[in-house]
Amino acid sequence: MEFNKITPDFLTLLTEATGAANIFVDQETLATYAHDETEDLTYYPEVVVKPLDAEGVSAILKLCNQYHVPVTPRGGGTGLSGAALPIYGGVLLSMEKFKAILSIDTENLQSTVEPGVITEEFINAVAEKGLLYPVDPSSKGSCFIGGNVAHGSGGPRVVKYGTIREYILNLEVVLPTGEIIWTGANTLKYASGYNLTQLMIGSEGTLGVVTKIVTKLIPKSQYNVLMLGSFSTNENACAAVSAIFRAGVTPSALEFMERKGVEWVIKFDDIKFDLKDDVNAFLMIEFDGDDMDVIFKDAEKVNSVLEEFNCSEVLFADTAQQKEEIWKMRRTMAESVKSNSVYKEEDTVVPRAALPQLINGIKEIGARYGFESVCYGHAGDGNLHINIIKAGMSDEDWLSELKKGIAEIFELTTVLGGTISGEHGIGLVQKEFMSIKYSEINLNLMRGIKKVFDPNGILNPGKIF
Repeated sequence: MEFNKITPDFLTLLTEATGAANIFVDQETLATYAHDETEDLTYYPEVVVKPLDAEGVSAILKLCNQYHVPVTPRGGGTGLSGAALPIYGGVLLSMEKFKAILSIDTENLQSTVEPGVITEEFINAVAEKGLLYPVDPSSKGSCFIGGNVAHGSGGPRVVKYGTIREYILNLEVVLPTGEIIWTGANTLKYASGYNLTQLMIGSEGTLGVVTKIVTKLIPKSQYNVLMLGSFSTNENACAAVSAIFRAGVTPSALEFMERKGVEWVIKFDDIKFDLKDDVNAFLMIEFDGDDMDVIFKDAEKVNSVLEEFNCSEVLFADTAQQKEEIWKMRRTMAESVKSNSVYKEEDTVVPRAALPQLINGIKEIGARYGFESVCYGHAGDGNLHINIIKAGMSDEDWLSELKKGIAEIFELTTVLGGTISGEHGIGLVQKEFMSIKYSEINLNLMRGIKKVFDPNGILNPGKIF
């Protein structure tokens, strides 16, 4: 793929379009935007632009489309698939100045926000009005809502409330050719032609740049209870997951954690936790609602299910502090693993009853290729994050053989009825594995959609395909 480099003349036009105060070409700024949280990958943009409004984004995209200059949209820089890496240089389009919560409509249970709003700040703002926005990925304290939309984000509470797809009603989008459109309507139902809103969600900034987001909200529950079940094997913990739902219970969160991950969190974050020698896996199970009697009845049902799968101990978090400590253990696991070793993170998802087969297969594949793995994730919806650890692999094998092992993991995931990413996206690092899940017919349909939206291919090129 070939694009034009940024010339002094183009930079002058860009400055006229968006203002000198919003354009950065100094080395320090370029270095800041040359990476995200994807492993250790670095790609420098030629210029960083921070527009203020949709019209500014439109002016930038019109110029880049006319002069065939690549544009890479970027949110909070917390991505794990390389979708915000400017692999062809060009313009890095940062959405960080789009940080207003424009409205919270308590009558219609809706909100309109800009894409640069930090997810946790939005969650807290609507909570003050007794409302819930349940999409809360582990990076919620730093990720942007726009990035969440771009990657179809989920988080722990997907199991009860659904992914971000359930909460986006309408989007203002700037197309690669510069036109500004709304994709749908601010309504709960939509049966008026193709659903462009849903098409934009998960498109990783390849089809357009989101500049406003209309979200659905729901009433916030009054109470929540958190349980932590301990198991001697990963298989027993994973097998218990689908049994919980078969018992007629839907927790508000159901998370799996492997022992090694907990060990690294304890070391990394100096968390006080009594990790017993015979425990190798944990399930975190949360319930919420407005009736404590109902919550406790569900907790009792789940406790009985856990006993059937040889759960050795169940801890009930009695205080807000205990709950926070347990959640902190889960939310800092990725960072803890990253701090300990050279690693790669994969994001598989399967039907939840297939979780025991998936984790068994991951360990078996790792043993054959020589890598270790730390697994954790949103077990309630079958989403398992796999942190592949270099361990004793040689540098040569890590570079040449690891991809074969990862491909085998994705092949297993596909055979089990799953797919190669549940919420992190495809971006740069997973695109070579797309053919494992999708036929050439599927991929050509996706390429065709990209061509319609972005005929010159300038927007986030080199991602997904």
